[in-house]
Order: sequence, then structure tokens, then C-alpha cells
Amino acid sequence: MRQQRARRASLAASLKIGDHRGRCRSPEEEESYIPFAQDSLVRQWNSMQNVADGSQEKSQTPIQRNKYLLNINVGGKLFQIAYKVLAQYPITRLGKLALYTDPVKKLQLCDDYLVQKNEYFFDRDPSIFHYIFHFYRSGVLWVMDEMCPSNFVEEIEYWGIHLKYSQRCCRILLEEKRDELSEYLKIEKELEAELEPLESGTQFDGKFLGRFRKMVWNLIENPYSSVPAKIIAVMSSFFVLISIVGMTLSTVEEMKNKTGKMWMEQMEMICAIFFTSEYLMRLISSSSFKNFLRAAFNAIDLVAILPFYIQILFENMDDGEMQYHEELHKVENVSKLGKVLKLIKLMRIFRILKLARHSTGLRAFSFTMRQCYQQVCCLLLFIAMGVFTFSALIHSVEHDVPGTDFTSIPCAWWWAAVSLSTVGYGDTVPDTILGRMVAFVCISFGIILNGMPISILYNKFSDYYAKLKAHEMSQSLQLSRRIQLKQRVLRKFSECWRADPRYYR
Repeated sequence: MRQQRARRASLAASLKIGDHRGRCRSPEEEESYIPFAQDSLVRQWNSMQNVADGSQEKSQTPIQRNKYLLNINVGGKLFQIAYKVLAQYPITRLGKLALYTDPVKKLQLCDDYLVQKNEYFFDRDPSIFHYIFHFYRSGVLWVMDEMCPSNFVEEIEYWGIHLKYSQRCCRILLEEKRDELSEYLKIEKELEAELEPLESGTQFDGKFLGRFRKMVWNLIENPYSSVPAKIIAVMSSFFVLISIVGMTLSTVEEMKNKTGKMWMEQMEMICAIFFTSEYLMRLISSSSFKNFLRAAFNAIDLVAILPFYIQILFENMDDGEMQYHEELHKVENVSKLGKVLKLIKLMRIFRILKLARHSTGLRAFSFTMRQCYQQVCCLLLFIAMGVFTFSALIHSVEHDVPGTDFTSIPCAWWWAAVSLSTVGYGDTVPDTILGRMVAFVCISFGIILNGMPISILYNKFSDYYAKLKAHEMSQSLQLSRRIQLKQRVLRKFSECWRADPRYYR
């Protein structure tokens, strides 16, 4: 029973329960051994003193200061640590506080000092200071999983304690959590930059025609700023689809007659005029010409309208070359100039990328690819390694077969790429048993390889898409509220009019 009464609460696992010597110690023993978190050393503190007990405090005997213990008040909680223990860590903040003899330097280390009680006050988190307090007692810095790693690192840096004093397992877990948190904050910051417009309205203040350029910028770049801006965004997407449909129909044999070509040319001219007007409005409303040229969406817009004007330039040459171009359109003669012209016409397909400006899914996909470029590059590296490896194996076991398609390793690259992607066209197949075994291993490796990044890409894509969609819904809700303002005002007036007793007379 006496041993049970002598037990004291402690958070240190190395303390022995039932130690009788902990009750009566000399000052020298107190300096060398003080248990962690004893009730006599950690006390609750309240900054609001009871005024009614002022006379009682005066009648009491003055507090005897202990020259062996340092009184520390951290966020309203009192701690006592021996000077000798603190002196073992002179680089830390409390170690300097224990070694300094100049009162001015001591006051620079703490936030406040209470002369009556000889307490040094620190406006810090007392819950984390328990781990600092335990560090001075045991020499080991413990780290709990439930603590915020940034807050904990900030606190130990304030107290001047290095992370090397913690256990290796705790240090590894803390560094992993810090890396995950920093990566998460980095992605959140980039996602916020993706959600925000390229330029803010304040950048037009004090510039030439700033008010007019700001109005044009909101009309073109911010579809949720007003109803006309939303209409222009819908029209932009509509003209992109019309342009893609027109380019597709121009390749149909039934549309290659004179009437069909005329309609296709007129449709292409209308779309090009709209895209050119849109591009010029963005150029005029831009606050920085350099940033405008660096933007990816603006480069897509430029590529979308260039083929139309380059085609006009080629078609308006001199008469001799004009006849040559007519032969090109009739596919009677194909030359280098004709191939260039066809390539320029093919560049109109990039107009479909303009939909990414107003499509949440395409923006989320683009953002996912930018964030997961390391995984994608690693996947491409594995695919290249598999193509070279299995093409060499299939050539080594199939090159002696008469009439084989695997006459060389480069000829086997196509078969290896198709097999790794699990498409299997069947245009080239192995004939020998060893070749089929190599093909089976190649297909199995492709299945495993293709399944690895799917979960990572899908999880990140769904997360980014949900955040972008939530932001879009909030912006759309704000616009709908502004649109319905007139209807709400009229409804309120109607309700007030009906509530008026004179209305029923």
C-alpha cells in the first residue's frame, strides 16, 4: 500500500514505478533527477488574479525562490526545470536563458517576466511544450503522429531544438508527413492559380483605356462576369464545333462538288472571322503583351486561325502558280508545296483544343498530366524498355523461320508495341512455340504495366475535376443570383402589394 501511494504520474516510459526516493531529495539530487510531468512541477496558471483574495495573499509569507529551478510559464501552464539540466543544451532557447546573467538578454529570449513569482512567460503552445519538457528530462525528442508536422517543426525551431534529437523512426515519419504536406500545399496553390483568371482587374488601373480594356477582358476571359460574357463563351464553343464538322465534311466524296465546296469555304470564312475577332479582343485587353504570348491558350488560338490566312496567301499567287494550285486541288499533281498546304489545312484540327478554355474536364485532364508527368514519363520509359527487349527476343527465336515478318529487330518493334498495349492487330504473329511463349510474356508484362498508373491518374483526375467543378458551380451560382435579381425584386414588390390591406378593397 505504501508503494502504491508513492507512485506518481509520469509520461516517461523509462521511469520506475514505486520509487521512494522521489519524495525527499536534496537540491543536488533534484538537479540530476526530476520526473517528467510531475504534479508538483506542472501547474495550471490563470492570468486573471482573484481581487478578493488580495488581502489574503498579502498576509501570506513571501514566496521563497528556488535558485536551482527555472520557472517557465508557457501559454498559461507552469513548468519547473533545473538549471543544471538546461545547461546541458546551451544552444537552445531555455539553455541560454539558464546560462545568461544579464537580465536584458534574458528578457529578449522570453515574451514577459513576472517579478513577484520569478516566472518567464512564453506565448507558445503548451501542448507541444510537453514534448520539449520531456526532451530536457530524457534527452529524446518524441514525435506523435496526430501532431501537425509544420506546427511541430515551427515550435522546436523556436525553442532551438534540432530534429536530430528525435528517434530515427519518428524523424522518418515526420519528414514523410512534411513532404506530403508540402506537396499537397504546392498542388493546392497551382490549382488555385488554375482556377483564377490569368490577369486580375486591378492590373488595368492607371493604364491607357484601362476601363475599356477591363470591360473587354471580362467579356472574353471571364464567362461568369456577366450574361454577355457567358453568351460569347457559348458562341466560341459553338464555332469550334462548327469548324471541326466543316473540316470533317470537306473530306466526304459527296461534298467535293462545286456547291459543297462553296458552302464549306463560306463556313470556314465565318469561323475564321469569329476566331480572329476573339483573338484580337484578347490581345487588346491584355495588360502585358509578353504574358499574352506566353499563355498556352493564346498560342492555340493563333494556331487555329493561321491556316486560313496562309491558305489565302498560297491561293493568291501569280497566274502561273495559280494554275498549279488548281492542279493540286484536283489531286492531279502532288509536290512539296502541295504537301505543305495540306499540312497547314490539317492544323485546323487544333481548334478543338480551344474547348479546353471552357471545358472543366479538359482542364482537369491537362492539370493531371502536368502534375503526373513523372509517372507518365516513367511509364513511357518502361514501354520503351519492353519494346526493345521483346523485339530482340522475338527476333532471336523467329528469324530462322521461312517467310517470317521478324526479319530484323526494328521490324519487330511494331509487334512488340502492339502486344504491350494489348491491342493485338494480328498482322504479325509468331509461328514457333518459343515465339508464342515470348508473346505471352510480352502481353502479360503489358497488362501489368498498363494497370500500374491507372489508379494514380484516376484518383488525381477525379480530385482535381471535383475541385474545378465546385469552383465553376460557385461562380455559376453567383451569376445566376445576379441574373435573377430583377425577378426577385419584382416578386418582393408583389408580395408587399398583396400584403397591403388596401389591395383587397
